[in-house]
Amino acid sequence: MDPRIPRLRRKLAAIPFQPLRSHSFGEEHHEFRLGPKLAEARVAAFEAEHDIDLPDAYRQFLTHIGGSGAAPFYGLIQLERCSLLVMNPREEPLAPRGFDDAEPGCHGRDLFLHIIEMGCTDVCVIAVTGPLTGRVLTGNSDGFWGPNVSSAADFLDWYERWLDHMSAGRDNRALELTSPQLRARPARYPPAPNI
Repeated sequence: MDPRIPRLRRKLAAIPFQPLRSHSFGEEHHEFRLGPKLAEARVAAFEAEHDIDLPDAYRQFLTHIGGSGAAPFYGLIQLERCSLLVMNPREEPLAPRGFDDAEPGCHGRDLFLHIIEMGCTDVCVIAVTGPLTGRVLTGNSDGFWGPNVSSAADFLDWYERWLDHMSAGRDNRALELTSPQLRARPARYPPAPNI
């Protein structure tokens, strides 16, 4: 088991009780609760069905921490509901790229697994093949804004960054965190009068 696993469990358990933490968009949906851990056989069956190997850090999260729930945005999607995507080819230079469902047998292209629900057509994916394997990306399926590759080395580092930034009360647009200072109504802007 990855040595980061126990530390992530402790950090996640403490988050809801920290009064000066950041607000995480979508936290009302998952309430910082995780679904049950997944059995190795269940993960292996998913991999066999889709002819992929899940990145190790993501796989370790699923089998040692939880199979769904608490994560940035609306939370981690149950593995059976995750879909394989491919990045759209670039139509014009510097144009943003979206994502499409992967067709069966399209293993000649880089594959991404949609793992976190962001809402609308925004997606949070993890690369399962290609040079970005193991890295987390956020983007828009329709290409309204281009993919953003996280600088975190793998899923566990990305997840821990979310917990650390939230615990420290930081703003982080990429993780949709809002600090307590931004959430507070500034005194110089009194509330509108009741009419």
